[in-house]
Amino acid sequence: MSLASERLLPPELEGTHAIRVCIDRGGTFTDCVATFPVAATAEEPAGERTVVIKLLSEDPAHYDDAPREGLRRVLEAATGRQHQRSGPLDTSNVAWVRMGTTVATNALLERKGERCVLVTTRGFGDILKIGNQARPRIFDLAIKRPGVVYEEVIELDERVVLDAQGDKVGVSGERLRVARQPDWAALRAQLDAAYARGIRSAAVCLMHAYTFAAHEQQAAEIAREAGFAHVTLSSELAPVAKIVPRAQSTAADAYLTPGIRRYVAGFERGLGPVRVEFMQSDGGLAPAHAFSGLRAILSGPAGGVVGYAATAYSAAASVPVIGFDMGGTSTDVSRYDGRLEHVMEAEAGGVAIAAPQLAISTVAAGGGSRLFFRSGLLAVGPESAGAHPGPACYSKGGGLALTDANLVLGRLRAAHFPSIFGPNEDEPLDADAPRRLFEQLAQAIAASNGAAPMAAEALAAGFVHVANEAMCRPIRALTEARGHAPQDHALACFGGAGGQHACAVAARLGIRRVFVHRLASVLSAHGLALAEVAHEEQAAAAGAWTPETHREALRPRLQGLEAAARARLANQGYVPSSISATRFLHLRYEGTDAALMVPEPADGDYAAAFEAMHKHEFGFVLHDRKVVVDDIRVRATAAPCNGSRADVYAELEALSSTLMPIADPSSHRAFVETAQVYFDNGFCETPVLRLDCLDPGSVVSGPAIVLDRNSTVLVEPGWTATATSEQLVLDH
Repeated sequence: MSLASERLLPPELEGTHAIRVCIDRGGTFTDCVATFPVAATAEEPAGERTVVIKLLSEDPAHYDDAPREGLRRVLEAATGRQHQRSGPLDTSNVAWVRMGTTVATNALLERKGERCVLVTTRGFGDILKIGNQARPRIFDLAIKRPGVVYEEVIELDERVVLDAQGDKVGVSGERLRVARQPDWAALRAQLDAAYARGIRSAAVCLMHAYTFAAHEQQAAEIAREAGFAHVTLSSELAPVAKIVPRAQSTAADAYLTPGIRRYVAGFERGLGPVRVEFMQSDGGLAPAHAFSGLRAILSGPAGGVVGYAATAYSAAASVPVIGFDMGGTSTDVSRYDGRLEHVMEAEAGGVAIAAPQLAISTVAAGGGSRLFFRSGLLAVGPESAGAHPGPACYSKGGGLALTDANLVLGRLRAAHFPSIFGPNEDEPLDADAPRRLFEQLAQAIAASNGAAPMAAEALAAGFVHVANEAMCRPIRALTEARGHAPQDHALACFGGAGGQHACAVAARLGIRRVFVHRLASVLSAHGLALAEVAHEEQAAAAGAWTPETHREALRPRLQGLEAAARARLANQGYVPSSISATRFLHLRYEGTDAALMVPEPADGDYAAAFEAMHKHEFGFVLHDRKVVVDDIRVRATAAPCNGSRADVYAELEALSSTLMPIADPSSHRAFVETAQVYFDNGFCETPVLRLDCLDPGSVVSGPAIVLDRNSTVLVEPGWTATATSEQLVLDH
């Protein structure tokens, strides 16, 4: 299907790099959001227009790479010219392309990364198999040990030890000595043998390399001489004292980065000359050449966090926001209270990652989550129908999924979906197939328990309740388990499936206000346009924190890291006035391993700031313990040049005196139809309205369905929906 039906970019702007493109490649769908100037018409003045393209992430019968195909369709919509699917795209009209991708996440979860070897100190070859001895499922009868990503281990005969009388001083200020000189000849022979077996990537992680990196650097040189195409050093990647997360991070990077580099190179080959930036796990953008596997694991969901943080939070109102990103494969939850919350150690796919990343929790419940009856219980996921074959309603032979349940309940309107389903992508959404499968499942459940068969709608509603509860659990862990009351938050709901569950999830948590952005289904892509380009510098440290040690040792090192980070962004073309930097110390109590990343306080008293954070996080302080510095960090960011951001609370206040309640939806210009929608008390006549026809200040009372081009918002009974310029605000 060609989108070259209307010329949107003015002719005089041809070739001026005026189109800004953001792409979010998810597990099920790939979203493209493009913004560019348009000329005045008889109906509207000159300004900017946003084009949204949504397509399946995997559709091998029609295209090889979804992001490139999305960009091609954007260019057709913007220029009015057809662009061929083969050969590099003409990007003379494109200012930049920003992308969030799940390529690294999928490779880690599916164990489809690069074959790699781990080089570590002799005697520590099993360090990652032993791990940290954490047992998150301690009562399981069959414990499955987490796997490792490397193929083999090479133990280098060397040893560096900390020694107060040592003749060397590490970058952390600790004294040390080389207890055993490395056997470089043996290492070279073992690396040659690994290369001969087809391994091309190496991870090097030696004891105490966080502070003394000379041995790692020499090992890397030998690996490159042996022909290894990619070598990751722990001393460069994650200079932290704990060897287990440092080694896991190094191995993960060696496992993932070669695939990321190939994907980036392949994507850029399909384009003409254009600036390409990727979203990193920490919520900052990085140029394509600096995008690595370790920083890519949360690349996809990070854009959504930035998106809702910029559009649903008000510094004046200071109401913290919970992000609820429900896509086709999973649901990601996060929290924003005025600053992006980072964690320094997290787990992904059974691998511990020691790198700054946003605090995002994921549950395997999304629109494509499969529905089962197991051991007498209704179960949602973790299996997903994916993009192919997809849910049963896609007419590609898929099984029941959560999307099918919402369709049977009337909460999704099949007639308003495009005819892009079926084997040839030319059929409408099939509402009959899911009903037949639910009826068959109801019969099977009745046969197993001897009861009368449930109605298809009642069974579908049961699955929706199970999914809603599953999605509430990580939100409670993110709030109640950390001393925050969920009811004191607003909920920012986005993702293609989020609007169908927004009211129900909020009600379960006691939350009374929900924000649904007008671009909610593609907010992870839209957030890329609002994101900052970021660069971080990190270095090891040691010893107790005191005002004197900070003034004499830590502050000069922080200043050096900040200068390096600012210079890195300046070299990318950002003016110094647009760059800001934040300094951090990674602090813990002596004798403990629970370190907290503390941003520089206004009064410079890091110890007091750490104690306050520790009290809030863990509920106690240890007044008789020293506060120890593990490492230091600087995060520099370059602000996007897209003007001021709207304050939704200020807009609601301005609209409060001119609200326009819609008493009779059927007579309003936004009215589409009346639908029979199933709620807990049975079917209810529910008006269906179009979001783009709701002017700011319009108020819709539930039950109602609000349709957008790419998503559906269910306003449940007892809720109201108020339209603003950018949001649909649901209140209970």
